Parts: sequence; structure tokens; C-alpha cells
Amino acid sequence: MRSLAAIVFLSVMSALAQQQSSGPSNAPQKQSVQEAVEAAHDKLAHGKPQEAIAMLEQLVATAGPAARGVQHELGIAYYRTGKLVAADQAFALAIEQDPNDMEAVQMRGLTLYRLGRQAAAIPYLQKVKQWTPNANADANYVLGLCYVNTNRFDDARVAFANQFGVPPNSGAAYLLLGKMLMAANLPEPASEAAKKALEITPNVPLAHFMLGEFYLFKSDTAAAQREFEQERAINPADFAVYDRLGDVYTRAGEYQQAQEALAKAISLETSSTGPFIQMGKVLLRRNDPQTSLLYLQHAEKMDPGNYMTHTLLGQAYRSLGRDEEAKKEIDMASKIHAERQTKSQPALESQ
Repeated sequence: MRSLAAIVFLSVMSALAQQQSSGPSNAPQKQSVQEAVEAAHDKLAHGKPQEAIAMLEQLVATAGPAARGVQHELGIAYYRTGKLVAADQAFALAIEQDPNDMEAVQMRGLTLYRLGRQAAAIPYLQKVKQWTPNANADANYVLGLCYVNTNRFDDARVAFANQFGVPPNSGAAYLLLGKMLMAANLPEPASEAAKKALEITPNVPLAHFMLGEFYLFKSDTAAAQREFEQERAINPADFAVYDRLGDVYTRAGEYQQAQEALAKAISLETSSTGPFIQMGKVLLRRNDPQTSLLYLQHAEKMDPGNYMTHTLLGQAYRSLGRDEEAKKEIDMASKIHAERQTKSQPALESQ
């Protein structure tokens, strides 16, 4: 009969044998997945997303797509390399695994927005706002753009107001909405927002300016001039007002008034090429190509890639009988314009 000591010894040795044969098989695997995710995260943090993708895809192949944290990191890596469809799929899986993964929720919203699926992006960005109402201005901005693109303008106004920290029903909020609508090439609702801003706050700066730009878009120079003049009364130190007045007067053939307005614009802002180019055009219309050259050459030095500057320079040189220089400028204008047209062709998103 075995002694008590022998029984205890055999029991201890049996337990140790079981730990060696079965216990460690799970722990190292879990540890290896976690370490691999952390290593991939480190690659992302150091600007090596392709290496991170390779590591994570290998991890999916070996540990399965449900391995904790893998889909989250894959989504980030895909997003940073422009693989938006793959990023969306990865974030969807990450959210399925952890519905409280706030970063994955936000990133899926941003990904859907970039894919042109604004309506689908809204619920994710709204959820981020519910979780952290004041934490992320970017989320407010993109959410506002999604609302704009789905014609939910009142919701967009609230989102932009939150982004900029102004009351949603204030004149400033309507002005911000109008600015965003103009940027989205929606001049009609933008003008309505500007009018509402003036209704709430009659002297709010830039609302008359926005309306002036709207009327210029509509080729209503008389209404545009009226709005720009009202803006000048409120905001007399804004060079852009005089620049636009110069444009209005030029379109109306009132070149003396245009020259005076543009001189004021240049006095207030010497680093913007717009007034210099416009002044060059006005002086050409006034049959003063020699003075026009001074403004256009200055504009060309500030921005050599502006094809309008080169076009007007060609006209000025031609008026002065300097045909070789005129041809050189016209050729340069054509080249720049062609390159711009090529670059403006829509690029396909990486799949």
C-alpha cells in the first residue's frame, strides 16, 4: 500500500504533466495574436501601413478573421493606403465584434463618406456625436457635409454650428451653412441661408458678400454691386470686397471705377494674385498694356502656374508688338490649362 507521501507526490506530478500537455497550448496562441496586433499597430504608428497589412492578413489566415483587434487595425491600414472598400469591410467586422469600438464606428463613417455613400455614413457619425458630443470637430464637419449632400440643410446647420461653437439658430450659424453650401456648389440654398443670417443679424459680416457672389453667378451685376457696396459699409477693411467690386465694374464696362476698386484691394492685400490679375485685365481694356505688364508680371512671379496670367501677358505683349514673347506666353497658358484639365479628371478610388 502506497504511503500518503507517495500519493501526494504522484498527484503533483500528474498535475504538472497535464499543465505541460494542455495548459500552455492556449496561452501562447492568445499571446501571439496580441503581440502580432501590437506589432502591426507599431508599424502603422511609424508610417509603414503596407507592412502592417501583410502582418495582419497573415494573422487572419492563421488565427481567423475574428481574432481580437485584427479587423480594427486592418481597417486603419486599408484606410491609410486608400483601399476604401476593404477598409469598410474591415471596420464592419470590427464593429460586429465590438459595437462599442468608437474609433471603428467613426472610421467607418469617414470611409463611407469618402466612398460617396453619405446617407450610409450618417448613422455612424451620429453615433460618435452621441458618445462624445464635444470631442471631435472633424466628425461634426464630415457629418455636416453628409447632411449637405443629402439635402438635410437644417441638420447641416446644427452640425457646423457645433463644429464652430456658435448657437445653431444664430445668424452666424446660417452664415456658416451658406459658406458650406457655396463650397458645395449649391448657390441657391446658400443665398437663402445668407438672407436668413441677415434677417437674424442685420450687420453680420460676409452675408452681403455671399449674396453678391450669388448674384455674380447669376450674372446680375446690378444686384451684385448693391450687395458688395453694403458689405463694404459693414466690412471696409476686407480686400476681397474691393476685388469683387472691381470684377463687377469690369463686367459693366466701368473701367475707371474698376481700377479704383482694385487699387484699394491691392493696398489692403499684396500677397493675393487676384487683384493684380484683374488690374492687368482692366488696364488692357483701357489700352494701357505697358502698365498692365507691371501688374501681370508681378502676378506671374507670385503664381507662375496661373494660365490666366499668361494669357493676359500674351495679350499685353502682342499689343506692344512683342510677338515672340506673346507667343511664348500664349503657349505657356495653353500648356498649363491642358495640364489642369488632365489633373481635374476624377480619379478612381482604390478598391
